[in-house]
Amino acid sequence: MEAVIIIDILRRAGAEVTLASVEEQLEVEASGGTRLVADTFISSCFYETFDLVALPGGMPGSARLRDCKILQDITSKHAEKKRLYGAISAAPAVALLPWGLLKKKQTTCHPAFMDKLPTFWAVKSNVQVSGELTTSRGPGTCFDFAVSLVEQLFGNSVAMDISDLMLLNADANALKEEEFNDISWALDHTPQVLIPVANGSEEIEVVTIVDILRRAKANVIIASVEKSLQILSSTGTKIVADKMISAAAESTYDLIILPGGVSNERLHKSRFLKKLLKEQDSAGRFFGAICSSLAILQGHGLLKDRQAIAHPSVMSNVNHVATGARVIIDGQLITSKGGATATDFALAIVSKLFGVARARSVAEGLVLKYPR
Repeated sequence: MEAVIIIDILRRAGAEVTLASVEEQLEVEASGGTRLVADTFISSCFYETFDLVALPGGMPGSARLRDCKILQDITSKHAEKKRLYGAISAAPAVALLPWGLLKKKQTTCHPAFMDKLPTFWAVKSNVQVSGELTTSRGPGTCFDFAVSLVEQLFGNSVAMDISDLMLLNADANALKEEEFNDISWALDHTPQVLIPVANGSEEIEVVTIVDILRRAKANVIIASVEKSLQILSSTGTKIVADKMISAAAESTYDLIILPGGVSNERLHKSRFLKKLLKEQDSAGRFFGAICSSLAILQGHGLLKDRQAIAHPSVMSNVNHVATGARVIIDGQLITSKGGATATDFALAIVSKLFGVARARSVAEGLVLKYPR
């Protein structure tokens, strides 16, 4: 989540972002099992000049970053020149601290690593800016972290525009979720979840939902409707799916979730996905959509007499749209607005499948407040 959210928001703001692998291959497996393909190797960045170096967290990812001598040299020289650098979650304590880049800097990090920070300089704020250094606590604070970096690079006006675009400031007083036609989603087995993706899928929505559901111990399959497992997401992050949709369609899923993005047409045209969704509905199993992908469900006739919510840009084109909450659950259907509401959406799914206690536990690991 942290890598993808930082990349997405910085690119939306207009930054040229390079995703560099410290491994021996460009494809890396993130902590939640999502596979990403870097743009280049860290070695090719050694003589480049950057305005910002930002480290995502995660374990053992933060330790892998720490042990990369080239990255250490790049970041240290960068900091010496008083250029912006940042780290989130475990990375401030695990990577920046041993590199000597936290000296006399107020710093925050994931609660599990706070005891590693120098006590006098450790703070518990969600985002901490200390000169050129910006640190943050975890996936649940990553949107604010990324927007802070945007503000420092581009100014307050651009940061506000990005916050509005990602729905960070929308409906601050609104309900997180509202439910109609309440039915139990409890299962007597590990939930099987399918996330179909295509070129142009919103990477934040894909990765956030997958990450949070896997933290809750659901079995999640990312399936490509393209001709290859690798897809190019909406702002250029390369994601490697687990299966092709043709292979995924041979199985039955308790839940199918459609991510938003300019991929809607590709998802809508997939005959395998259309068949899966129709069977899902007729069998009374669960399905949902986030952001603009609600239009796909409407196109397949799956929204009849159901309350739903979508991104504001498509709400006028969708019938039976509820207003007010960030997440709407109506029987076997769950929908959400998109962007920053992806976290609320995924946690609502966890709560329905596993119960409130599991959702609260996952939220705590994300460093996110969960309503009691």
